[in-house]
Amino acid sequence: MDTDELSVEAYKAIITESELFNDDLTLQFGLLSDDCSDEDEFLEKSLKLIKKIKSYGPNTLDEIFFGHPPSHKEIIRALDKILKNIEKVQKIPIGERTFE
Repeated sequence: MDTDELSVEAYKAIITESELFNDDLTLQFGLLSDDCSDEDEFLEKSLKLIKKIKSYGPNTLDEIFFGHPPSHKEIIRALDKILKNIEKVQKIPIGERTFE
């Protein structure tokens, strides 16, 4: 699926929030969407990606952020915000989400 197929709520929760933090993080979520068949799968895989990124060491973070990683504390703060956003979206029934 493409990120354009996400509901407004999911897009804002993940894509917009990650863009506010760092475009390289947005890229990670955008690439993830290619392997998803629907929004619920994207939300679940996004949760798993957040967990993975939180466990990464400096070398892997350096690769994800193309040699310019933010501080670990900033990354965790951004991921926690996205995590909370995802949890809010998951509480909205799919039929009540806004699609453009």
